[in-house]
Amino acid sequence: MSSFIPGFNSTLDPKARFYLELADECAALLQGQRNLVTNTANVSSLVYHGLRETPSREGKPVNWAGFYLTDAKRPDVLALGPFQGKPACTEIAFGRGVCGTAASTCASVVVGDVCNFPGHISCDPASKSEIVVPLKAPNGKVHGVLDIDASVPDAFDDFDRIGLEAIANMVVEASDF
Repeated sequence: MSSFIPGFNSTLDPKARFYLELADECAALLQGQRNLVTNTANVSSLVYHGLRETPSREGKPVNWAGFYLTDAKRPDVLALGPFQGKPACTEIAFGRGVCGTAASTCASVVVGDVCNFPGHISCDPASKSEIVVPLKAPNGKVHGVLDIDASVPDAFDDFDRIGLEAIANMVVEASDF
C-alpha cells in the first residue's frame, strides 16, 4: 500500500484506503513521464473516475475534476487545463472564486456550499460543493490548482483534502512546468 500519504492508515477507514490506492495508481501513471499535459490529463481522468466509482463516496457524486494551470504569459491568471466533465471557465484570475483563492493563498479550499462562498464562479450550475488544491512547487510558487466539484453540498472532507493534496504534490514532483 502507498507511502505517498503519511498518516493515512488503510486499516482504519475505507476512504483512507481509497486514497492510498488512488495514490498508488497515480504514481504508476506518472512514472517515467515528465510532460505536464500528459500527466495532468491522466491524473484528472484517474481522479474523476476514481471519485465517481468508489463506494466510499456513495451519495456524493463528483461532476467535474481537472486542472487550472498558471498562464506563462500572465502569472496571475489560471488557464483551463486537462479535465473531465462539462465545459468549464477558460480563465480565472488569482484571488477570484474558489480556484483563484486557493492559488493566491497557496492553500487548499474546501467549500461545503458554493452558494455561500463569496465570489464563487459558477461554470456548471449543477455543482454544489468544491475542493481546490494548489499545485505548489518546493519554492512556494503556485503552478496551478486541482479542482473538483460535486453535485451535492458537503461532498468533501479532510480525508479528501489530505488525499488530493498528496496527489497534487505527486503531479508537481513528476511534471516539468
